[in-house]
Amino acid sequence: MTVVLGVNAYHSSASAALLVDGRLVAAVEEERFTRQKYDTGFPHASIGYCLAAAGLEPNDVDHVAFSGDPTSNFLRKAWFAISTKAGRRMVRHRPDLPALMRAKDPLARGLGLEPAALRAKVHMVEHHLAHIGSAFYVSPFEESAVMSLDGLGDMVSTMWGVGRGSRLKILGEVDFPHSLGLFYTGVSQYLGFNRYGDEYKVMGLSAYGEPEHLDAMREVLRYRDGLGFELDMRYFRHLREIQPMQWKGGPARLGPLWDEGMVRRFGQVRSGPDEPLDHRHRAIAASMQLRLEEVVLGMLRTLHERTGLEALCMAGGVALNCVANGRIRNETGFREVYIQPAAYDGGTSLGAAAYVNHQVLGGPRGHVMDHAFLGPEYDPAACRAALEAAGVEYRELPEHELTARTADALAAGRIVGWYQGRMEFGPRALGNRSILADPRRPEMKDVLNARIKHREPFRPFAPAILEEATGDWFEQDYPSPFMLLAYRVRPERRDRIPAPTHVDGTGRLQTVRREQNARYYDLIKAFGERTGVPVLLNTSFNENEPICCTPQEAVDTFRRTRMDVLVLGSLYAERNGSSSGEPPH
Repeated sequence: MTVVLGVNAYHSSASAALLVDGRLVAAVEEERFTRQKYDTGFPHASIGYCLAAAGLEPNDVDHVAFSGDPTSNFLRKAWFAISTKAGRRMVRHRPDLPALMRAKDPLARGLGLEPAALRAKVHMVEHHLAHIGSAFYVSPFEESAVMSLDGLGDMVSTMWGVGRGSRLKILGEVDFPHSLGLFYTGVSQYLGFNRYGDEYKVMGLSAYGEPEHLDAMREVLRYRDGLGFELDMRYFRHLREIQPMQWKGGPARLGPLWDEGMVRRFGQVRSGPDEPLDHRHRAIAASMQLRLEEVVLGMLRTLHERTGLEALCMAGGVALNCVANGRIRNETGFREVYIQPAAYDGGTSLGAAAYVNHQVLGGPRGHVMDHAFLGPEYDPAACRAALEAAGVEYRELPEHELTARTADALAAGRIVGWYQGRMEFGPRALGNRSILADPRRPEMKDVLNARIKHREPFRPFAPAILEEATGDWFEQDYPSPFMLLAYRVRPERRDRIPAPTHVDGTGRLQTVRREQNARYYDLIKAFGERTGVPVLLNTSFNENEPICCTPQEAVDTFRRTRMDVLVLGSLYAERNGSSSGEPPH
């Protein structure tokens, strides 16, 4: 037996993943335990969970793979640190970089061992190799083109190549300071979205504007050579001034990246979320999004031409841009696309482990990641205890009645907290930590925001649909199990599912097969039998915090919001107690 533990530490979305004989058995982000969004510390709780889930002890681990390698691109890093103001500032404010070199110490102590007693061999895996490994090695493809697109890691922002069998061959990269991720983040900050991770909000906002500033955005981000791009550094400050960053515990924070050139070109910066969004803001967001799509799709067309391959694996934070992703199959030549659910930095723990298992150790492939349910699971006793401690009345229902009662509640317009099995790995709730609602009701988006989510009104919710019905409701039918592709809803269907249909007629859909999640599939099917609509509105089980992990967190969210129904496993609770005449527990 070969056990490889992957760790993402001292970086955004700290996490751990565990491979046993090449099979992914557990993976989770540290934020789910600490409740600190995008936690940047050392993932002690995540590591402990992974080992417990596999029934292993610390010294059962043969290899530990850290995502990130301070020695990679060392000369480039040294030049940046010595010769630029930003580099000198980074050295003072990035204690995580040398800390990663000493990561065996906190790893061992977190496991209750002295460092000398930890027998596992430690490996450092360059950031983008970890990203690419996180997609290719768990994909269904024996051979594919590969690409990683994000902000920055180990002085690289973009990398591409080919994966064949157990080997990756890298063909090219784009280096710092040029970065699609920093482009998107910088413009998002200029638009007043200053919290780390707010880029997905701007993606939603972009559909409300017209790309009136596209020519200007082509100046800000220049596409070149088929597989390359450059930022015009008059618009950004990250080459001359690195803002203080928090990357060693607590939530990730990042100072402003935009520079005064942005103000001269586009006008006054939006001060923050309290300043109303106007026509100009929406147009800038639309222009930025379309420019990103132009560059990403152009690079992918070139990659397809140069490799001649039909399949593509992608990772990195930019690979979470579902609007761009939804255009890949129709516009680049790639016919098969795989993006794993934790494509952002949280997934690099998986990628580092997979890279060591396959590229370094030569282990054979075979495991395909076709679902995201790799996190903690709590038994019925824990669910009962959480409900009873909170004084919430409930009933335990057999499978068929649970599905029927929940489908009836949804069809009646009630909002359901759906908490099942193992938690999802990645930023999306995919049917085990979800809030569900009726997609047919035009008012449901506003109701969810007013009663539970308290989100900006321009952000869409997602439609979850039976996989076999996808082509009947959307203009593409390629499966999207991880909610990472946006398709256009068929025009004749839009008035049937108005709540999760975005203003531009698209939906960031999740397709569901019974083999992936039987109870969730059966619920959507039961709702479809009652309504003629095999679709549910799905959003994450949280309220401006990390997705609920424990039953106690789910019960607390149920109680402090105006959710109507809570389903914990097979335990069914209603806000006002039982309406069936049956005595509750």
